[in-house]
Amino acid sequence: MSICVRKFEEEDLDQMIRIWNDIVEEGIAFPQEEELTRETGLEFFKSQTYTGVAEEKETGRIYGLYILHPNNVGRCGHICNASYAVDKESRGKHIGEMLVRDCMVQGKIYGYRVLQFNAVVRTNGAARHLYEKIGFEQLGVIKGGFRMKDGHYEDICPYYITL
Repeated sequence: MSICVRKFEEEDLDQMIRIWNDIVEEGIAFPQEEELTRETGLEFFKSQTYTGVAEEKETGRIYGLYILHPNNVGRCGHICNASYAVDKESRGKHIGEMLVRDCMVQGKIYGYRVLQFNAVVRTNGAARHLYEKIGFEQLGVIKGGFRMKDGHYEDICPYYITL
């Protein structure tokens, strides 16, 4: 299996939306509550600074994706933010690490100096382990900062890394 991370193309959209919507439906990691349609998905992914996909070249299968965009404006416009989505059947295969590392490269290319995650849910151990392995620093804890799908509140842990 040969997987590469590249810029998304419109023909990737159906697979990307399925993966993204699975995360939204789980209700334990993304702040979004509304699923993407083909129309809203295309607009959403095109509006980002960069949207990347992890694709198996031989089959065209998309294993995951990420979006990269500004975290703020003006004097803080050099800080970017990102979200990652890995196909639930492909978790544990280091796809997330490929996406994060590519995102860091793209962030530099687009002139960002810092990559910050505002809302990593404390119970998302796999993501937190990966970010810490790569060298992200946790900024603290925001008590009850994320409303889970079942209605209870979990803490969020902001992270950042200098690019």
